[in-house]
Amino acid sequence: MVPFIRKAFNDRFTESRYSNFLEDLNSKYPGAIEFRIAETPIFVDTGFRDKMIECSEGIIDLIISPEYRQITERSIPKRDYVPHENGHCHMIALDFGVCENEAGELEPQLIELQGFPTLFAFQAYYPDVVEKHFDIPEEYSHYFGGHDITSYLEEMRKLILGEHAPENVILLEIKPHLQKTRVDFYCTQDYWGIRPVCLTELILEGKDLFYQRDGIKTKINRIYNRVIFDDLHAQQNELGAVPDIRQVLDVEWIPHPNWFYRISKFTLPYIISPYVPQTFFLDKLKDLPADLENYVLKPLYSFAGKGVVIDIRPEDIKELKDPENWILQRKVKYANAIETPDGPAKAEIRLMYIWKDGDSRPVLMTNLARLSKGKMIGVRYNMDKKWVGGSVAYFEK
Repeated sequence: MVPFIRKAFNDRFTESRYSNFLEDLNSKYPGAIEFRIAETPIFVDTGFRDKMIECSEGIIDLIISPEYRQITERSIPKRDYVPHENGHCHMIALDFGVCENEAGELEPQLIELQGFPTLFAFQAYYPDVVEKHFDIPEEYSHYFGGHDITSYLEEMRKLILGEHAPENVILLEIKPHLQKTRVDFYCTQDYWGIRPVCLTELILEGKDLFYQRDGIKTKINRIYNRVIFDDLHAQQNELGAVPDIRQVLDVEWIPHPNWFYRISKFTLPYIISPYVPQTFFLDKLKDLPADLENYVLKPLYSFAGKGVVIDIRPEDIKELKDPENWILQRKVKYANAIETPDGPAKAEIRLMYIWKDGDSRPVLMTNLARLSKGKMIGVRYNMDKKWVGGSVAYFEK
């Protein structure tokens, strides 16, 4: 997206350079990176960056508004409501497609938003390796606010640990060592000293939670939460009897599980911006749009693109038994914006915010990016393709 940097990168690229990069990247945590890593980062011009940030800060204004908690109260399924919700969400991710408007200009379009941790640790480790193997202009950074890796890791340490010792803070997940994002868990442990713990390893005594750490029963004061309840419900039978984390517990949450539902696709219909596609709650629509082919149907309660219907037929909507759990979102036109040696790629950029206790609003810290040549962004749509996969965006400082 910055043509002269894009050309210079492509001209200097070699397969051996990429192979050496991947070997280095995988050397610290062998076998832990299951997702494909793209051959290139993205270089983003200031105009596009500023449009993303303008839209993001407008969304943050909505999230911090007094009425936000009220309008999103019904977003939380009753069976998944967790008591003692924090006053704010500690981590927010906003996904923008690199799109093309009617005038043929590149512009960001919000695709999704999450009140949930993304790869906050891996996105410190991975770009650090990128910069050892590829030529990144000195005046460009993937961090925001003047941060570098040292200050970023310190800010994240304050956010995740709070006032607690690392041994009293855990990263909670279901089967963490089998997750495709487990490399992020290992980076988290190395950077901040907290360990990934499976839900099945929790020990419940009254309202207190414990886990075994080096053979010692250790109190849990704070949970860095990676459990998604959809995933938990799907695996409940094979997990067996596990402590119910939806009850009143003497722990702090970061972020609290309720925010996964509040800051989600449920928020999209409330956002008005030229950089947010028009979105409707399906059950609130009196009439379907005449140009239904220009919309996409998305379930409110799913993740990783599951259940999305791109080419909608009227009967798809009529057959739904729970229209209150679906949204209709206007399609966007992804741009073939990233020139690569074997054809252009599409891209999404995720802006990653943190919100420390005591701060008045979230702060933009870093990002991740994904490249695609398939119909949708995601591994399953890009099998056997090159110059696709996980990446990072660099912006002029």
